[in-house]
Amino acid sequence: MAVQTSVSELLALGTNTNFVFLGEAGGGKSEIALNFARALAQMGSKPVHFFDLDMTKPLFRARDCRAQLERMGVEVHYEEQFMDAPTLTGGVRRLLNDQNCYTVLDVGGDYIGARSIGGYAPLLNRDSTTIYYVINPFRPWSATLEHIDKVLGETLGVSHVELARLRLIGNPNLGPDTTPADVAEGARQLVDMVGPYKPVDFLCVQDRLCELLLEELPCPVLPIQLYLTYPWISQ
Repeated sequence: MAVQTSVSELLALGTNTNFVFLGEAGGGKSEIALNFARALAQMGSKPVHFFDLDMTKPLFRARDCRAQLERMGVEVHYEEQFMDAPTLTGGVRRLLNDQNCYTVLDVGGDYIGARSIGGYAPLLNRDSTTIYYVINPFRPWSATLEHIDKVLGETLGVSHVELARLRLIGNPNLGPDTTPADVAEGARQLVDMVGPYKPVDFLCVQDRLCELLLEELPCPVLPIQLYLTYPWISQ
């Protein structure tokens, strides 16, 4: 049986107040960031601020769940865009410096989106910040170690995030139709590829699948809900 964990257990590893989610476009960063923000709000210990900094795609943006997040007690920050024109969101620096709240940054995919946080690098490369790099081994540019290394290198180059500060999250999924076998196979592929170089902290798995994962997985599992999906797809 897969060992399940929770955001609160992850937070018990330190006193971090800032959480950044990076990775290849379409890897699941926004879903995971939304689940983190929800869990932080449920803890009730500090206000939670969520920054949707995704400027690279018109669909599946965390800002589309603004009403849901606000009902959970999360304050959402983003800037309206005209088509794909890039915009900067205010307040990031101030809240990254505020130890009396939690700040979650959902950063756009790969090196294009990661440029948006390059100016905050001195604040991100601190002990109060956890930087997660999300990898879905079923995505085109995460299917091999060479692909992962290329996208990761480009992302770190423009964000100026230090490699040593990066923590890896596995997100082995094929969307709403993912099966337990898909999760297990993706997890094995990912750990085999990156494990010799950097550990995978945990795997994100749809909550409906967690009880069905009968075989032991190579990492702890964080159950997540799907918020960003086509409305005509039943979950």
